Amino acid sequence: MAEEIRRLSVLVDEFQLDFHPSSVVIKVYKNELHKHIEEGLGRNMSDRCSSAITTVLQATQQEMIDSMKPLLPLSVRDQVDILIPRQCFGLNFDLNCDKLCSDFQEDIQFHFSLGWTMLVNRFLGPKSTRRALLGYNDQVPRPLPITPVNPSMPPMPQGSMTQEELMVSMVTGLASLTSRTSMGIIVVGGVVWKAVGWRLIALSIGLYGLLYVYERLTWTSKAKERAFKRQFVDYASEKLQLIVSYTGSNCSHQVQQELSGTFAQLCQQVDVTRESLEEEIKDMNKKIEMLESLQSKAKLLRNKAGWLDSELNMFMNQYLQQS
Repeated sequence: MAEEIRRLSVLVDEFQLDFHPSSVVIKVYKNELHKHIEEGLGRNMSDRCSSAITTVLQATQQEMIDSMKPLLPLSVRDQVDILIPRQCFGLNFDLNCDKLCSDFQEDIQFHFSLGWTMLVNRFLGPKSTRRALLGYNDQVPRPLPITPVNPSMPPMPQGSMTQEELMVSMVTGLASLTSRTSMGIIVVGGVVWKAVGWRLIALSIGLYGLLYVYERLTWTSKAKERAFKRQFVDYASEKLQLIVSYTGSNCSHQVQQELSGTFAQLCQQVDVTRESLEEEIKDMNKKIEMLESLQSKAKLLRNKAGWLDSELNMFMNQYLQQS
C-alpha cells in the first residue's frame, strides 16, 4: 500500500473530468475523484497482493484438508478437495475516501511565483512565513503574574492571554514589519539606483511585470485543476499513510475468515462422518445382539438335541436289544 501511495499522483493524473472553480462543480469533482481513487487503489493493490495471497491461502487450505483426510472414509476423501476454491481470492479494500478526505480544502487562487508571500514561503516554510509576515512568535511573551492581595485567591495563570492583548501584539508586530519593510525598500532602492542606474531598474520592473502578466494569463482552468490535483495528492497521501496498518489488519481478517470458513466446512464434514459412523455402530450392535440371541438359542437347542439323543439311546438299549 505504501508503494501505491507513492504512485498516487499517477492515479490522480489519470482522472479526467470537466473542472471549473465554482463550488458546485468542485464538489462533484471531489466526489468523482474519491470514487476514482478508491476504485483505482483497490484494483492496483488487489492485482499486487491477490495472486500471492491466493497461493499461500490454497497451500494452507490443502494442509488443513490433508490433516483431516485420515478422519474421513475413503468414499468421502475425494469429495473434500472441492472445498479449495480454484478462483483467485479477491481482497476487499474499504478505503472510504469520502470520509478520509472530507476535510480537504483546496487553494486555487492565483499566487504570483515571485510575490513576497511565495518567496518567503519557498525559503522559510509555511510556519516561518506566518511568523515573518505577522512579526511575532507563537510564544507571545506573557507578563509576570501580579502577587494577589488576598492569599486565599490563586494567582492568574501565565498561559492565559486576553483577546485584546493578542490583538495589540498582532497589530504592533504588523506595524513594526511594515515600517521595517518600507525602510528596507527605500535603503535598498537608493543603493541599487546609484549602483546600476534607473534604466536597469526600469528594465527589471518591466520584466517583473511581464512575468506577472504571463502567469496571470496562464492561470486558466487547466492550471487550477493541476494545482488542485497537486494539493489533493499531498493531502490524500498523508491521510492514507494513517490507515496503512488498519488496511493491513482488515486484509488479515479477510484471510482469517476464509480459512475459518474452510475449517468450518471440514469440521462439518467430519461431524457428518462421525454421525454416519455412529449410526453404523448402532446397526452393528443390534446385529451383534441378534446374533448373540440366536447363538444362545442354538446352544439351547443343541443341548436339547443331545438330551433327546441320550434318551433315545437308552430306550433303544433297554427295549429294542432285548427283543
